[in-house]
Amino acid sequence: MTANRPLFKRPPTAMASFVGGRGGGAAAIEDAKVEMRGGERPFVVELDLPDEAATVSLAGRIAPLARPGDVLALWGDLGAGKTVFARAFVRDRGDPEEEVPSPTFTLVQVYEPGPGFAGAVYHFDLFRLTAAEEAYELDIEEAFADGVSLIEWPDRLGRLLPAVRLDITLTQGSAPDTRRAILVGGGSWAARLEEIGLG
Repeated sequence: MTANRPLFKRPPTAMASFVGGRGGGAAAIEDAKVEMRGGERPFVVELDLPDEAATVSLAGRIAPLARPGDVLALWGDLGAGKTVFARAFVRDRGDPEEEVPSPTFTLVQVYEPGPGFAGAVYHFDLFRLTAAEEAYELDIEEAFADGVSLIEWPDRLGRLLPAVRLDITLTQGSAPDTRRAILVGGGSWAARLEEIGLG
């Protein structure tokens, strides 16, 4: 399959304003309501996470909801808690003792599902990606089709980032160990998140 074939819709520019503190979360959410998912109103949840354990708990609540073909985009600065979330997510869907290194240099790590789960988890860290088309070499099409994609630095994908996804933005909270989480989801994510009391 050719690398320049436009397989996925361009991502909403609103999400970029969450990254690196370049824009306000509230303004980005309002923009997202207009831009995301073909004009469909997204489901938005804002949560205060008092410590790292709360980030781990959030990942554990969301992990069982994910299905093959789902894309979860993790937004936030370095040290915001993206890898903490990803590690907990992977362990919840597989081996609780799984070593889950950050794929900073490999760019992707694949984890087979545990009992009761379907779809391997593809954990992408795309910080070092220099062009969106390089993602084809990481089997990203296979991940989007059959796996559960957990993507750190999703802005690196540009137009390849699927429009239908769950965005999870982690930012610094009011105290050093606290975090703020903003979840923006369209499609069936609204119903799924409501099932676990998020919303």
